[in-house]
Amino acid sequence: MKRAIFPGSFDPLTLGHFDIITRGVTLFDELVVAIGINADKKYMFTLEERKAFIENAFANEPKVKVVTYEGLTVDFCKEINADFILRGLRNPADFEFEKAIAHTNRNLATIETVFLLTAANTSYISSSIVRDVIRNNGDYTKLVPNSVRVK
Repeated sequence: MKRAIFPGSFDPLTLGHFDIITRGVTLFDELVVAIGINADKKYMFTLEERKAFIENAFANEPKVKVVTYEGLTVDFCKEINADFILRGLRNPADFEFEKAIAHTNRNLATIETVFLLTAANTSYISSSIVRDVIRNNGDYTKLVPNSVRVK
């Protein structure tokens, strides 16, 4: 079985994430969306909210599993027997950043990273942009799946 993880904070899930997950599901037998827990980071949405956003968005996709984890991504990959890390690339800066992480992960755990380019219509979307739109009472609904709604 080909299992991959798609790690991130997903604060919140964006249409860019949604696109990568939807396309990634076609490449793997199971895609584990892994929400990393970083005690030093301040999140807009709780861990439970972020998990629910993803679970609700992919409620009809049995190949998507949503979990949380702490520590190194490669250690979590070993723990769940994931063979691949899936990452989305929006621009050349993402590539340079992700390339260094991929080389490190391969060195630490012989795990392969698979990169997917984001769709042109979502390549400008980031979670930080979405959070800024939400903080300023803008229409964030055009940037996120329907499962992401602010109370």
